Amino acid sequence: MAVESDVLEELHRLRGRVPQVTGSLAATVDGLVLAHDAPGTEPEGLAALTAAALGVAHRMADATARGGFRELLLRGADGYVATYAAGPAAVLTLLADGRVNVGRLHLEGRRSGARIGELVVDRLGQERGRPPAGEHAPAPLADPARPIGTLPVRTPQRPAHQPMTQAGGDRRPT
Repeated sequence: MAVESDVLEELHRLRGRVPQVTGSLAATVDGLVLAHDAPGTEPEGLAALTAAALGVAHRMADATARGGFRELLLRGADGYVATYAAGPAAVLTLLADGRVNVGRLHLEGRRSGARIGELVVDRLGQERGRPPAGEHAPAPLADPARPIGTLPVRTPQRPAHQPMTQAGGDRRPT
């Protein structure tokens, strides 16, 4: 069975366990849709926004020394958007109405995120010629030096007000 159908099945089970969840989406950390059950939303746009939020959340956790990304919760006037890490290569985003029990949302979101992470890692391992995780642990999919949701940092540009340095180390405007 393809990973998309397995992930979609998990999303349906999650919505059955938490009826106030009005939509769910599983995507790669790069913003590509794996599966979705989110009526009334554009899944590609939501996946792209999730990837962007993931990058910001990771940087914020890193800047405040809170460790690696686990989850992100947004509360709006009409409900919640919750995003959970789903292994090293995927993320789970849930939409819920304002009546949801947030503790239950976290419990079920974390469980489903872990399950989706296993499905994605197993599938990617098989595509790369490795056996499923139960038979042999696959190598990490992500570069451990660059955690989930981060982008390579660009080299800062020289400010316009700072003169260039000459070859001899002399600072003269050019």
